[in-house]
Amino acid sequence: MNKKFVSFHLLIAFLAFFLSACSSTSVIDQVKFGVWASEKNLWDEAVFRWKKALLANPNSVAAHNNLAVAFEKKGLVDDALKEYEAALKLEPDNSYVKSNYQNCKENSQPPKKEKEGKKDKNEKK
Repeated sequence: MNKKFVSFHLLIAFLAFFLSACSSTSVIDQVKFGVWASEKNLWDEAVFRWKKALLANPNSVAAHNNLAVAFEKKGLVDDALKEYEAALKLEPDNSYVKSNYQNCKENSQPPKKEKEGKKDKNEKK
């Protein structure tokens, strides 16, 4: 994944954070710390912080979304999809999470093969 892709996800995660209903200061601090760690490319620390936020508040859409972004960055697509699904279960209409989830699904699919019967340009007849 390129830096622009990750930056976009972090921006979305940060916006989701402000739009979500995080009530605990501890949760907010953990989510913010996770965002800081992700900006420094410290993905293990970010995962740790967002998991800690979820222990304090399992209903934090921001923490689920951000954790999914971190899992994507680490190549753990199945875990990322589960976290996006958890976030969407809490807020089904959250457009940021929906967009991240859709992008993750699309990026995780293998490239489409050409239809059989079509010959490669370099293939001899």
